[in-house]
Amino acid sequence: MSYEDGEQPPVSGTPQPKDDANAPVFNLPSLLVGILAALIIAYVVPAYLLSEEGNGWFVFTFGFIPLRYAVPFSQQGLEWLWTPVTYSFLHGGIEHILFNGLWLMAFGAPVLRRIGTVRFVLLWGISAAVSAFGHAALNWGDATVLIGASGVVSALMGAACRFAFPARGGYSASFGHLMPRQSILGALQNRTVLIFTLMWLFGNVLIAVGVPLFGDVGGQIAWDAHVFGFLLGFLFFGLFDRPVR
Repeated sequence: MSYEDGEQPPVSGTPQPKDDANAPVFNLPSLLVGILAALIIAYVVPAYLLSEEGNGWFVFTFGFIPLRYAVPFSQQGLEWLWTPVTYSFLHGGIEHILFNGLWLMAFGAPVLRRIGTVRFVLLWGISAAVSAFGHAALNWGDATVLIGASGVVSALMGAACRFAFPARGGYSASFGHLMPRQSILGALQNRTVLIFTLMWLFGNVLIAVGVPLFGDVGGQIAWDAHVFGFLLGFLFFGLFDRPVR
């Protein structure tokens, strides 16, 4: 039986161990494939098919700029309405897309299989906005443009920490969506989750102090957006998870 786009609801018991070695490497839900394609298109079109002026217009129209929210809405266009979400589909280079794409496949797939298409889309939009406005709150009035899916990917990482890391250790991208949801405290007591979270936080501390890391080319996504996204996914995953039957 296949589990496409969250068709199979989570179960209350722990499933029998299965051999991930026989699972298809790229057995991704169709929505996730579509999102990956959208990320590539959103980069290729302005970078290679538009003029320099057109590329600038594209980034300005769909990128998130904190300054927009320090200026009266009556004095500007309507970009403030959609850019808290659309910025998450823009990237600054192939390396940036590859980095976010790999993490999206690893953590987005089990989350999508678990909660289904509608809840996943809501999680994407809300986590993108929370990451963006969290960044804006710490950089109020900043005119720099925020782009990239890193905030959303961080939220998916946080969400996966609530169920995809079994107490016995390890991580399963293929069958992790079948695991029971752990409480916030229970997840923090999970050694695998704790080590993963501490390493993730350490990486963002390095970004915060100016150490460049793979995937953060040119600083398109700020460390604070990562943190706000992760906290949203980890602390509030229960609001997006399907009820246990």
